[in-house]
Amino acid sequence: MGKLIELQNVKAYYKIGRELFVHAVDGASFSVEEGKILGIAGESGCGKTTLIKVCTASIKPPLTMVGGNVFYYVDGEKIDLLALNEEELRRLRWEFFTVVPQAAMNSLNPVKKIGAIFSETLRVCNKSMNKTESKEIVHEVLDNLGLPTEVLGMYPCQLSGGMKQRIVVALATITTPRVIFSDEPTTGLDLVTQKGILQFLQEKVKATNSTLILVSHDMGIQAQVTDVLAIAYAGKVVEIGPTEEIFTNPLHPYTIGLISSLPVIGDWSSKSALPGAPLSLIRPPRGCRFYSRCALAEDICKRREP
Repeated sequence: MGKLIELQNVKAYYKIGRELFVHAVDGASFSVEEGKILGIAGESGCGKTTLIKVCTASIKPPLTMVGGNVFYYVDGEKIDLLALNEEELRRLRWEFFTVVPQAAMNSLNPVKKIGAIFSETLRVCNKSMNKTESKEIVHEVLDNLGLPTEVLGMYPCQLSGGMKQRIVVALATITTPRVIFSDEPTTGLDLVTQKGILQFLQEKVKATNSTLILVSHDMGIQAQVTDVLAIAYAGKVVEIGPTEEIFTNPLHPYTIGLISSLPVIGDWSSKSALPGAPLSLIRPPRGCRFYSRCALAEDICKRREP
């Protein structure tokens, strides 16, 4: 299995004034391997969703690329994602990567029936596909997600939140992309629907050797689903490694605090939250951004990251 995506010192800031920027992603460097499920975890506002935007070239004001590169490896070719024009990006989307955005249930076209949305998606990606083939593929993916075929004749407003979420997941996977980006795909859903969506995504990755990048603040989901886990804090990816190692032997003090605060079945001891609050990303200090909350902090941490 080879490298599929590579981020090199990516910096992406939100401009909020003439000279003020929120350093949402500030020097992220890591790679994603083919056939793996990479999780991105961290508290709200740490830059998880912005990372997804950068990785999919969805950079619109006030978000600004300040530096770094994102490379895709497509059929032996190294592609600089952020250097592509709109037409080149359009070809890459849907065929190579798809996105299940945050609050995905609100992303469906409200004036189109679900069947028409599926037909349009398949037509854009495979113009030679006939109606019979298209129908078979759509019915199969709906069945795998526990959705009746009757939804094809409905508008999004006629569906429940859980059904709309599963429709978006179906749309993101029906073209068999090489990479699926999924941003909090189970937030606000009941446990049965959550389990169904996650199981479907896992099976899809295994069956097609595709790659899933899963953003979730739910560490239980990350432990169950992902192969590799990246921990984000205050715009930085502070730790990345095999998920099992992250949970059994965390190295960064933030990761240690995060893991130790998780409830464990049979453990009735009290769990303490991390002290303090995340720092402002408008003018972040030099050195380690966890310094003010870290029990292991030393003077050198003010000047240099661990």
